[in-house]
Amino acid sequence: MEHILPAYNDPLFSILLIIVLGLIIAVATYGWSVYRQQKEQGHLLKFLDKFDSSECALDTTDMPYEPHMFKPLTLLAKAFENAGEYHKSISIYLYLIKNISDDLGKIELLERLGNTYLHAGFLERARSIYTDILRKQPRNKKVLYELGVVYEMMHKYVKAKEVIEPLELLKEDTYALKKFLDFSQITANKKTSPEHKVSRLKNILEEEPKLYREVVSALLKLDTQEAWKVIDPARIKEILDILWFLPNSQLDLDIITSNKQLHTLYYAKGYLQQSETHIGESGIFALDMLATAKQNGFEEGDLRFSYLCKKCKQSFPIGFKRCPNCMAIHSVEVEENIGKTSPKTDYSLL
Repeated sequence: MEHILPAYNDPLFSILLIIVLGLIIAVATYGWSVYRQQKEQGHLLKFLDKFDSSECALDTTDMPYEPHMFKPLTLLAKAFENAGEYHKSISIYLYLIKNISDDLGKIELLERLGNTYLHAGFLERARSIYTDILRKQPRNKKVLYELGVVYEMMHKYVKAKEVIEPLELLKEDTYALKKFLDFSQITANKKTSPEHKVSRLKNILEEEPKLYREVVSALLKLDTQEAWKVIDPARIKEILDILWFLPNSQLDLDIITSNKQLHTLYYAKGYLQQSETHIGESGIFALDMLATAKQNGFEEGDLRFSYLCKKCKQSFPIGFKRCPNCMAIHSVEVEENIGKTSPKTDYSLL
């Protein structure tokens, strides 16, 4: 026997020992990776079971999966989401995640599933999915932003600000987002006095001029006089709809009569009598046309508004602070058109 195995002081013994140890380590590593993969798969299936419910409109229980089905099913799920049929889209994403083997593909589908839940208004489910993705990919910037949006929509502003910290570590510019969250937190805080809110909002506007539209809208609800002090005649188009729907009782006639754009606006609205100056000089085509028509005896005109997201180019019938489609901030662009007079327009949509 002693002639079969080399002696411990034989160089061959050292080589044999290294080979044996290498084999042991390789087998152990392989076994551990298989165990981790099976455990991760079990965790994922258990995690996804929380989202399986009767609300899912498509029955995929007995549907056999083939790899060539992946692309058409993802396109179909996106089409359902775009059409607002979120339950059908959710069913397809859950089916695909459970059946594909590619880990990166599963992460991408989980993110799409989270986005679908977010747009459908299932915020807690979206939060669960985003946090599960970040457990595996903590440096995923897109998911970090989306998790922040979820916390913001849940009015958990402290949590939303905590998400900013890892984004800053990843060298992301978060200044505008931090100020937007500050604004949202101030306006949502019911314990803060109106006077303190007004002061805080004016400070935020000085620090972040992009919040002009949001701050003016908030100030008009808190203190009309302070709101008129921050209204910039050079930026009237940004808040044209807000000013148009402003009740007569909230007007500051001294400021309005001294500014040709505001004068034209409220003459076209019917709050001011005809003047020999300023009419038709606002620089806003639809408003000038309406004022000129009114000056010539046509009283049936009114302004209609739509809201374009400058980032994703989607148009919406109501205003927004965050784009309902791409969730961008500071992206709203007010578009005005002439329409027929409504039965009553002396009201506010603020």
